[in-house]
Order: sequence, then structure tokens, then C-alpha cells
Amino acid sequence: MRPVGIETAFRAACRAELDALKPGNVHRFGAGHGMEVAHFERAADAAAPFIAAPGARVGVRIEGAVGASLRASGLNANLGIVLLCAPLAAAAERPGVLRENLRAVLAGLDMADAEAAFRAIAAASPGGLGRHPEHDVAAPARIGLVAAMALAAGGDRIAAQYATDFADLFGIGLARFGEMVGAAPEARTEAVHLAFLAAFPDSHIARKFGIETAEAVRAEAGALLPQVDFRAPAPARHAVLGPFDASLKARGLNPGTSADLTVATLFAAALSASRFTL
Repeated sequence: MRPVGIETAFRAACRAELDALKPGNVHRFGAGHGMEVAHFERAADAAAPFIAAPGARVGVRIEGAVGASLRASGLNANLGIVLLCAPLAAAAERPGVLRENLRAVLAGLDMADAEAAFRAIAAASPGGLGRHPEHDVAAPARIGLVAAMALAAGGDRIAAQYATDFADLFGIGLARFGEMVGAAPEARTEAVHLAFLAAFPDSHIARKFGIETAEAVRAEAGALLPQVDFRAPAPARHAVLGPFDASLKARGLNPGTSADLTVATLFAAALSASRFTL
């Protein structure tokens, strides 16, 4: 796929995620957590050229995109999105099947990728990020990026994607996206987001509020899931999703990992356009 196509797909995925009512996250139907849609739009526009930089190493894409996003938005709006989308973009430059290409990209990550990613993560300073006694992002990298992500995978679902060849993205996100063919674009996005939120405790919530709170939110999402008809018009969907959105925001609970995985799913769907449409 040409770089211009990758950049366009990234921008479109970021905007499509904002167009959907995703409980607890920022979207066009409601701000939250001191952030607004405009922060994420500016971050996406700034990150896009770096995500799609032709031939660039994954670490270079990550560091460039995070730095540009921070300068454009003034806050950490898209670290998780960038970490997920940079290897997908690199995979999309290769001919063949996206998932197979992604495995090859992840297998080829090296120390330079780890060093650049560590610098980007430290610069973004994500909320609730702890310290690791041996391989901390505040210190120079001493192991490869996949190995470092594997160490963090138990408490970070984005790191877990690197350690599992993006198993959640393909097994949950793209699977749900494919099931919703024919539904409105916003409904497909809402279905993907709630599928992630119901599947596992959101890492962002767990880091800031603890695993018990994150598990409680997962259970709430799981109970809500069968109540939403994602093929119904927006008012019917939002009558169910809206109160959950308001409740999470009132409690200060932001399922940011689920939102990041949703953007990456939409991006991967666009990159795999022969099978999916965005």
C-alpha cells in the first residue's frame, strides 16, 4: 500500500473512532476527562505523516508520531494508538497478507526500535505508568521491543499485542467488525469498542484505579452488550450506551485501552480493504 493510502487510512480511522459513542471515552457526543474531540483530531493529523513514513523503522514512526502529537495537542492523546498503528503501517507497506506481514515486522524489531519507543513512552508519560526494576522506559533500553512488551503484557493490553502478534485486534476487533457488515459505520465502531470493553479489564483503568475497578467495568460492559442492537438507528443505540457513558465519566473512568484498540482495528480494516471496508 502506498504511503499516501496509509496516511489517509490512519486519519480516517482516528476520525471514525471519534464519530462513535464509546462509553467512557471522548467522542463527538461528549467530551470527558479534561479532553475534547479537537485534541484527538490535532494529534491524529500531526501523527499521520510519521505513522506512514515510507520505509521507516517502527521505532522511528512511534517516536516521531508521539512527539508531533504532543506538540500539536499539548497532551498525551494517542500514545496507545501510535504504538498499535506503527507496526500495522509498516506491515501494510509489504505485499501480501497484513497479518502475516505484521508477524514479520514484529519479529524484525530491534534495540533501536526499543530505544525510540522507550523515549516516546517516557515523553508521553501515560497516566498510572509504574516503574519496572530492570527494564524501565525512563532508562535506556537493554532488551528488544517485543521482549520489553512481553514483560509488560500482564498489565498492559497494548503491550500484549506485541507479544501475541496482535491476537486481540484480529480475534476480537476485526472479528466483530466483520460480523457487523451492513451496519452503519458508527454502529460498527461502537460494536467493536464494546466488544473490547467486555472482553477484558481495560488496562488504562486498571493502572489508575486498580484491577478490581477495571474488572467491574468489564462486567458492566458485558451485561450491557446483549442490550444493544447495533443494527438499530443511532437514537436506539445511544439510549443504551449513553447512560453507561455518563456513568463512567462521572466516576472518572476512561477505558482508553479499549478506545486505542478500536482505532487500530479500524486502521487494520482499512489496510485490509480487500476483505473489509471502513
